[in-house]
Amino acid sequence: MQFCAYRDRSQKEVEEKLIEMKMIPAAQEQIIIQLMQEDFLNEERFARSFVRGKFRIKKWGRVKIKQELKFREISIPIIKIALSEIDPQEYSSTLNELAVKKLRLIKDPDKYKKKGKLADFLLRKGYESNLVFDTANELLE
Repeated sequence: MQFCAYRDRSQKEVEEKLIEMKMIPAAQEQIIIQLMQEDFLNEERFARSFVRGKFRIKKWGRVKIKQELKFREISIPIIKIALSEIDPQEYSSTLNELAVKKLRLIKDPDKYKKKGKLADFLLRKGYESNLVFDTANELLE
């Protein structure tokens, strides 16, 4: 309970912690059920806070966030609900902020190389390719 009270956890994280503690499978299952019943373990709450944190603090895009949630074995319907936490206007302004900031740091004089480096950076951050290329074209034209 303490492990889950510290911050929101995914079910996978709790299972891994119980395995690390060398719990038998029956006890693991019982503990997970109890944590869910007492609302210490809630996948949707975890996914929503994960999305908010990664977007606001690390400025990750939807693609990267979605991949990370899948890696943590969160179901697709919960991922869709969690991604609704991102405000579309805030998302596009964050994308523009990142692009402008990165563009200042790219010293390459060739416009096409600059655009490529900018696009690569934004794609690694997890933004959708159509938005990335629209933003790159807009800033470099």
